[in-house]
Amino acid sequence: MIFNEELILRELKFKAISSSGSGGQHVNKVASKVELVFNLFESSVFNSEQKERLRVKLQHRLTKDFILILQCDESRSQHKNKELVIKRFLRLIKFALIIPKRRIPTKTPKSVIRRRLKNKSKLSDKKINRRKPNVD
Repeated sequence: MIFNEELILRELKFKAISSSGSGGQHVNKVASKVELVFNLFESSVFNSEQKERLRVKLQHRLTKDFILILQCDESRSQHKNKELVIKRFLRLIKFALIIPKRRIPTKTPKSVIRRRLKNKSKLSDKKINRRKPNVD
C-alpha cells in the first residue's frame, strides 16, 4: 500500500523546542530540537483499513488520542533535525503499512515419509535381534 508523501507532509505539525544537554551558552538561546506531531485519525491520506493497520502496528507509540509524536535533537541545526525526524516518520509509516506474506505450509514429501518409516523398521529389527532367543 503506497501513500502520497507530499500530502502526508502537509498534515504534519512541527514544534521547535530548546534542546537538552550540553552545548554551553548557545543551547539556551536556540530551539534546535524538533517535535513532529501527526494525528492518525484526522489524516485524509490513509483509508480506514490503512489507519487501522497503523493503529495496531504503532499502538505503543501513539497517545490515547491516536497522535504520533516523534522528537529529534541529534544535530545542533533545527533544519537538520527536521529532515531527520521526517525521514524517521516516513520510514516508520512505510514499515507499519507492510502486509506480511502469508506462509503456505508445504506438504512433507513422500520420499521423506518413506525414509523415516524405513529407518524406524531398521531400528526395530535391530532391537528384535538383540533379544534372547525364545527356546520353547
